[in-house]
Amino acid sequence: MAQEQFYLRNRYVFFLDLALIAFSVVAAFIIRLDLSQFYIDYIPTTLWMLAVALLIKPLVYRRFGLYQRFWAYASTPELRLIALAATAASFLVGVVMFSLFGLRVFIFFPRTVIAIDWVLSLLLVGAVRFAPRLLAENRRRAGPPAGRTRRVLVAGAGDAGALVVRELQKNPQLRLAPAAFLDDDPNKQGYRIHEVEVVGTLADLPTQLESGLIDEVIFAIPSAPGAALRRVAEVCRAYGTPFRTMPGIYELLGGKLSISRLRQVDIADLLRRAPTQMDDEHVGLSLSGKRVLVTGAGGSIASELCRQVARWGPAEMILLGHGENSIFAILLELEESFPALALQPVIADVRDRARLEAIFQSQRPQVVFHAAAHKHVSLMEKNVEEAVTNNILGTRSVVAAAQAHGVERLVMISTDKAVRPSSVMGVTKRVAEMLVLDAARSGAAFSVVRFGNVLGSRGSVVPVFESQIRAGGPVTITHPDVERFFMTIPEAVHLVLQAFALGQGGEVFLLDMGQPVRILDLAEDLIRLSGLEPGRDIEIIFTGLRPGEKLTEELADEGTPRHATAHPEIHRLAEDLPLAGPALSRRVDDLLSLAQDGEVDELVRLLDETVPGARIRSAPPPDLTAVV
Repeated sequence: MAQEQFYLRNRYVFFLDLALIAFSVVAAFIIRLDLSQFYIDYIPTTLWMLAVALLIKPLVYRRFGLYQRFWAYASTPELRLIALAATAASFLVGVVMFSLFGLRVFIFFPRTVIAIDWVLSLLLVGAVRFAPRLLAENRRRAGPPAGRTRRVLVAGAGDAGALVVRELQKNPQLRLAPAAFLDDDPNKQGYRIHEVEVVGTLADLPTQLESGLIDEVIFAIPSAPGAALRRVAEVCRAYGTPFRTMPGIYELLGGKLSISRLRQVDIADLLRRAPTQMDDEHVGLSLSGKRVLVTGAGGSIASELCRQVARWGPAEMILLGHGENSIFAILLELEESFPALALQPVIADVRDRARLEAIFQSQRPQVVFHAAAHKHVSLMEKNVEEAVTNNILGTRSVVAAAQAHGVERLVMISTDKAVRPSSVMGVTKRVAEMLVLDAARSGAAFSVVRFGNVLGSRGSVVPVFESQIRAGGPVTITHPDVERFFMTIPEAVHLVLQAFALGQGGEVFLLDMGQPVRILDLAEDLIRLSGLEPGRDIEIIFTGLRPGEKLTEELADEGTPRHATAHPEIHRLAEDLPLAGPALSRRVDDLLSLAQDGEVDELVRLLDETVPGARIRSAPPPDLTAVV
């Protein structure tokens, strides 16, 4: 049960202020003068200053909001406010007193009394208001709940680490007591933050755990790369010490740090990259006050896109999707997180051109993020017609509606599987890219953002591995050397928004996915995060590389030039359109006609001919449970 908070009603604070104002004025004269001199010459002056101070100071304090605060939670901003209020009040009292002295209302006036009164006022006003906080903290510390308190070592003595310690101290019912900090900053060594000492660097973690005095470790460096978190996790695992972390910096966008955000380490943390700087001004200008439409808004990537776009204060967000449950879920979340944001949920199929025209006509979106697509590779191999109509026809319908209704900017979310595609999903996404780029040739600010695998998205490798681990194994991988690029959903969307702000029209932006990750390493990390050991508790089986499967994914066609942009992790590809204009339109018509007629073999042949380097005809029959 939470501790009862100590607080002081502001009307009592007001009466205390009156008494302390009088005390401060009289004390200032007594400090400045001899008592005999005070009684003989300065009583009239004191009475005048007392009257002026009692009239002016409470009004100034009220104007600065000192009677509208809950002082049990006073902190640095309140301290600044008290200093400003006391200074302003003393200044006004001084002005009035000097004016009265100039008018010869009283004869004797020691000028330094104003400075002494200011110092006393500052101390007394601050003491009255910070006393409730001190009492509240003493009550929290005096009454911890029954049960053993676990000693916590906090890795990271920055803002996040200080906040974690503060929250633990304020919530004794958690039975977690901060014992020490570790931080690599040499300037912090030996210092105390909230009475908790920085006892060493992250390299000293084994020594701290060997002491037996630490029961749990909290990693509180949201900006740290995955490699740093991985090292700490491995040490904690070796010593059998429980380990939790704060979310990464991308996950915290739009939210706030609190103790409730602590969670167990997951695979996304171990792959986390160092955060990059976003051009807030450029992105803000591109989104603030705009009507933004997101297709496929209920999807894993698109829903994160909605969350991050909402931070920039769009005039309205249109959440367009075909699945009513997923749209309802993101609608509820956004309504709770951004109650002032105008939201329009729209259930529609992007293939329905007439419906899209009506939506664009009524909602008049200025910015469109096109994320609606079928993306499950194996399922699309068995549903070629559906992949063609949804990914190609759907994109053509969205692009046509955007052109017809004067959309200022459109960004299509694409995939690395569109490069030399060996799957139906990949080749249909490449044709969709061509449609967007062809529309941009007319001068529209339409562009494409292409990136690789996203951890946590629907159909990603991680849930399959987790399911196999829960079943006791084995974990199946095609080949020990298979590598894939990975990025978390929040950081992918972070870079998508930056690329969106850079786009002028006709670009294919490529996100820097970092170094490829071995699927074997990924599987072993997941097994260890589950508290098991690969090879001992969970067997890993290699099923053999399938015909036509790549060991490593590609992010661009071989030989395609890459150009730097204003952002170091975003490149622009010099893409040539193999088909454009009327030729592209006729080819898409032929593809859609074959899909409608169910001519799958001919449809696959034509898809292969449409995209350079495509080889879906030579791909083996799909394995619906394939992980890679």
